[in-house]
Amino acid sequence: MRKQLFMLPEIDREKTKAAVETALENYRFYLLAEPEEHLPKVTASYSLVPPAFSNQFHSSTEQAVIDRVDQERAQKKHIEWVLRGVNRLNKMEREIIYKRYLDDEEMFDYELYNELGMSERRYYRIKARIFYKLAFILKIEEYKNEKHPV
Repeated sequence: MRKQLFMLPEIDREKTKAAVETALENYRFYLLAEPEEHLPKVTASYSLVPPAFSNQFHSSTEQAVIDRVDQERAQKKHIEWVLRGVNRLNKMEREIIYKRYLDDEEMFDYELYNELGMSERRYYRIKARIFYKLAFILKIEEYKNEKHPV
């Protein structure tokens, strides 16, 4: 009998599934929803604390614009990240993910497997496999925290 040299970590299925669904939901949200406005202060503020001289040379209005641009940049980066991951899937897997999660018109699982002519059981097996593939592609898989006795 051969002795196993190392143990592969066990994947936490529920956390991994939740991480993939969150990434896909955020994609749709970032693509379709207008982010909340960061409104600058319009009224003057007074303080008894003397101003600190630092390398910050911008006002609250400028800070609001900087925050907004940073937020939009992060959202674009997320959209591109998800699309690159989905594009690495095969044609059928891409179609399932796109129609179920990325398309403008939301579709339910039962509508999708009926449209694709699949049985419910086969559809959910394929979908579970797609989620694992996407988790590894996007590097968002979650592992169980098991402590091994020394």
